[in-house]
Amino acid sequence: MTTDIWAWVRDTHEQLAEAGHHRLATALVEIAGHAVEGRNEQLDAMYPEALASARALGLPWVEVFLRHWRMQNLLNKRHQGEAAMAEAVDLLEFAHREETASCPQSVCAVQDFTICHARIDGPGYVAERLAVLDETLARVEPARACFDCLSREYADTLEDDDRPADALAHLDRAQARIQAAGEQVSLAFGHSRAGALVNLGRPEDALAAYDTAERAYTARHTLDDDDRRKLAVGRAVALAALGRTEEALKQLPDGEEADRFPDIRHRWAAAVESLVEAGALPHGDLDNDAALGVRLARWVGYLDTAGSHRPCLDLLLIAGRLAVARGARTVALTLAATGERKLGQLRRTDGVADRLAELRADAEALPLPGAPVPATELPEWLGTRRVTFEQALDHFTAASAESAEAAAMLVLQRARALDALGHPRAAADLLWARLDEDPSDEDLPGMLGQVLIDAEDGEGVRRLADRLMPANPSEAHWIRARWAAAEGRWEEVGEHCDGVLAHEPEALNTRRLAATAATRLGDHTRAQRLYQELLEHALPAGEADEAEEHRTVQEPDLWHLITAATANRDWAVVRSTGALIGIGFDTDEGPVDEEWQTVTVRTTRANGASVDLPAVRTGPATARILPVLGDDVPLNHRDVVVFGPAVLNERPADESERDTWRPVFRQLTLLDPAGYTTHWVDGAWPGEDAWFALREALAEEGYGLWAYSGDQYAVTDPAAEDGSLPGIYAALGVPPTAGTADADALLQRLTADWEHPLSWLDLARAAGADTTRHEETVRRYGL
Repeated sequence: MTTDIWAWVRDTHEQLAEAGHHRLATALVEIAGHAVEGRNEQLDAMYPEALASARALGLPWVEVFLRHWRMQNLLNKRHQGEAAMAEAVDLLEFAHREETASCPQSVCAVQDFTICHARIDGPGYVAERLAVLDETLARVEPARACFDCLSREYADTLEDDDRPADALAHLDRAQARIQAAGEQVSLAFGHSRAGALVNLGRPEDALAAYDTAERAYTARHTLDDDDRRKLAVGRAVALAALGRTEEALKQLPDGEEADRFPDIRHRWAAAVESLVEAGALPHGDLDNDAALGVRLARWVGYLDTAGSHRPCLDLLLIAGRLAVARGARTVALTLAATGERKLGQLRRTDGVADRLAELRADAEALPLPGAPVPATELPEWLGTRRVTFEQALDHFTAASAESAEAAAMLVLQRARALDALGHPRAAADLLWARLDEDPSDEDLPGMLGQVLIDAEDGEGVRRLADRLMPANPSEAHWIRARWAAAEGRWEEVGEHCDGVLAHEPEALNTRRLAATAATRLGDHTRAQRLYQELLEHALPAGEADEAEEHRTVQEPDLWHLITAATANRDWAVVRSTGALIGIGFDTDEGPVDEEWQTVTVRTTRANGASVDLPAVRTGPATARILPVLGDDVPLNHRDVVVFGPAVLNERPADESERDTWRPVFRQLTLLDPAGYTTHWVDGAWPGEDAWFALREALAEEGYGLWAYSGDQYAVTDPAAEDGSLPGIYAALGVPPTAGTADADALLQRLTADWEHPLSWLDLARAAGADTTRHEETVRRYGL
């Protein structure tokens, strides 16, 4: 089968759009980009609706396409293993049914299936992976992109079998066949080849392979952020292996970038380990310190939860060796214990079990600190010393070994340190054991509930809540409420918060969480009531000690109350609460509709992507949208929105940048829709004076005009062969008081004397006007 998948996508997109299925058509062309670029939020927002639409319309090929790219994201960008296995198996079966077998994307389900097994235990599933890949490659032509993908997967499988030389030979044969078919290998193919060379101990050749792959790719394409990120971290690994540490450090992405993109974490950690061994750290903010340990521990925990057992163990070994190198004994032993648990989830443990045993032996050889003071005095003593959490944990561990009484007394400190260092599961194990020994300890359940939530251990949360419910229903509901909040199950949050309040009517943090849930659900009436109750039950600020600070009214509570009251149009409460913060208003009563500063409102496009819109702040929690917008954004010109009080961007430290800085707020709800409709204007740029005169004249009539084209936009100059003119592409906002015929007539009058006519073809059609001149303008100016 030789169907070009991207030609099929273009054709299917056109067919869907013509049939009026615009959102599915958009999803079809955007989902692959979201998947490979790691735009997870947009993908997650788009995917369910798109899949449901494909199924409702009876489009199995489209379903295969959508499901495959989501799997690529889950496996390659989020590194899921067992968490994605059920879907990988189901997709493979679906993609090989009679109605889908000839779909050009169906073969890719095989790749998804093999990658998923690699995430779980690549070496353990070598035989199965090679068998299915052999069968599939035999029926795929080298000219197809799938041949490139499957060949890379075959090489990865050989590397998992400790056969990097065979992997490199396979890639070279595959490349020869692809080129003989008249095609070029992908940039990802170059990554696979370079990776095999690194594993063969040939980092210099790997760097050359990266350069060759990049040159070939950029001759036809432009590198995107994902390409640059992967090339940089790959080169960093090779450069570090060569001892070229300064160059490696320049290539190495920031740790924050690796936090955002799981697909570069292992190579990032491998490069850092090489740099530590070479003595190249500390460098800038990067060092083999407790902060690095926390970062790696969280990555290990992520892979553990995702069921990516082999990658988890591989990364864990790097983290453990680095912990040993900095003398963090308890952390290293905690990682070793996690690794020993992971061994039981692998089919093949040769080699890795030996490395894990070596890690444990090296960790146990590290000395524990001596007892500087009796165990009862240790927390206070450590509080007066400049020690890291890792050092404090070693002290607590050493003191706990002295006696059962010391161990019991220090269990919360040990658990708190483990949790802070990125090991919540180990902290939970410690607390479970202590709770079994002393079920009456009142401090344990709250701490255990938090670390279970940090560990994303839903089963543990349910187990603890069930255990607490008979004797302490308030605590049981509170733990369930926080777990539901962590998972975004806001209705359940409200239900469990009600359960807490039934037993503890004075609880303030419960009301805060319940009000957050109500806001997320759009129930602003309930949110306002809860914040007002919070004010009634709070302690006066002067009567609370430091431990009771949460029992007093905090300024964010007042801002949230203002936001809820604004959404409910309760202007009296907005004004009275604003006065408590020190906000002055122009008037004493009625709606708050003033003109404050320009802000940015962050909202969501129809496809799930975030978009920032300039707006004029009209009150403490309201803003009026400035641009004229298209159908892809559910807002328009002069709509008034309510936004949340949190500022999403930091004020610049540089004073020179503060004049142009605008605070960014997230939209909560639409308060007053202005009712504008959008039509598009296109043509040659008339010059600044004419354009601003048009904009002012339209504004006087209540219209909006917003330019979208930049300086690069040009149109054909009909008076000059092969010539061009600066162009303008803009959105016209028609107010609800005007019809399309009014708008058409107004534009004709205001632009009648322009040298180059504008086209507003869609508006003219909507107005029932003669479209001949607009169609001619489109033709003559190449619009």
